[in-house]
Amino acid sequence: MIPRYLTTAPARRNLAECNIKIVMLPIKSKYKIAKRLGAGIFEQTQNQKFALSEARSSKKPPRRGGSDYGRQLLEKQRVRFTYGLSERQLSNYAKKAYEQPEPGVALHSLLEMRADSVAYRSGLAPTRRAARQLVSHGHIVINGTRITTPSHHVKKGDVVTIREGSRRSPLFTRFAETDEGKGDTRTIPGWLSFDATTLKVEILGEPAYTPLETALDYATVFEFYSR
Repeated sequence: MIPRYLTTAPARRNLAECNIKIVMLPIKSKYKIAKRLGAGIFEQTQNQKFALSEARSSKKPPRRGGSDYGRQLLEKQRVRFTYGLSERQLSNYAKKAYEQPEPGVALHSLLEMRADSVAYRSGLAPTRRAARQLVSHGHIVINGTRITTPSHHVKKGDVVTIREGSRRSPLFTRFAETDEGKGDTRTIPGWLSFDATTLKVEILGEPAYTPLETALDYATVFEFYSR
């Protein structure tokens, strides 16, 4: 029997590899999660292949029953996976937002005004997952200060730019192709201003939340945490 304090290097490497697999969610796992929570959870599942798979699955008889708890849990998971949050992070956001006059609006603002969400919404990153890596790897600068925390909260008037040493990275060369119609054509929300030439994002205001336009039901999330 090997004592606990004796740890081999290969064992440490294997543990690190396991941790990487947990953090970097495999695409197959994303498809399984999206089948349960909806295609809008991940960018990779918003395609024709997944839609056809969903259409075939919809021909099966629906499951009977379904409790209020199950409905609340699914909606909470939709929000959590959409923004890539841990359970503790979402719980803290919900608790903070619930103290405001309009909890749903407050929660939406807290989630959308994270640094990684801004990087994604502005088009600096093609997916939320890529946006988190963009921030955590130190490519993002806010008001002249380099940040590495994806949960960093931005506010109106903040200016988000790319670190000077990262501008020549292949991550950002695609913006030079925008004029030729090859760049990111994603619609940028009105509360953000993005200059593809200088790679500068300005926070013009706060994101608006309307239940009809937002696919996530925050009221159900509050129901879950108020049990």
